[in-house]
Amino acid sequence: MRIGKSLILFTVMLSILLAGVARAESITDAIQKRYESLHSFHTDFQQELTNAASGSVEKRSGKIWFKQSLVRWETHKPEKELLVVGQSAVWNYFEAEKLAIKYRPSQVFNSKTMIRFLSGKANLKEDFKVEEQGTENGMVKLRLIPKEPEPTMVLAYIWVNTKTNMLGRVLIVDFYGNGNMVNMQNLQLNKRAESKLFEFTPPQGTQVKDNSKQ
Repeated sequence: MRIGKSLILFTVMLSILLAGVARAESITDAIQKRYESLHSFHTDFQQELTNAASGSVEKRSGKIWFKQSLVRWETHKPEKELLVVGQSAVWNYFEAEKLAIKYRPSQVFNSKTMIRFLSGKANLKEDFKVEEQGTENGMVKLRLIPKEPEPTMVLAYIWVNTKTNMLGRVLIVDFYGNGNMVNMQNLQLNKRAESKLFEFTPPQGTQVKDNSKQ
């Protein structure tokens, strides 16, 4: 079963982005209140995928929209990839290949941490050992060690912008030592997002692989 790079990163990053930082003891009450009241956001992102074996780095960029449990993740460069997490289905679309893959939400959210977040039960103190790492470029740095590591995440770092009380950067390290670094820019909170952003209909001529029945 093919899974796009955006989909892999999404399943381990979103719980950290929205749930984890809210309960870190070292983060101020202002940050906790900001994240607990967060219903939606829109951000530009710059991503670096580092291959531990070869040392190669792939750079990607695009936009992310989030509204409660709905997500639209658009990768614009170096190749177009679209991830749409809707109410009843998840779509991963590769424009150059004219390929769209459909999943059930339960197939995507197979991470314990992700399930806990979506059910409203995420708690950083239960799922991670949290260590403060000081500050870098005006941002507070936290090291997150999963108490139950998964292949897609054995270690993570988050950087919090002390001026806005929001995350500015996330780094996820997998079992093989590969790194996923995402820098967020132009973050806008609780901005109205049209419902159609979280809907997807494969364009005419697209090959559709329906994995939702597996």
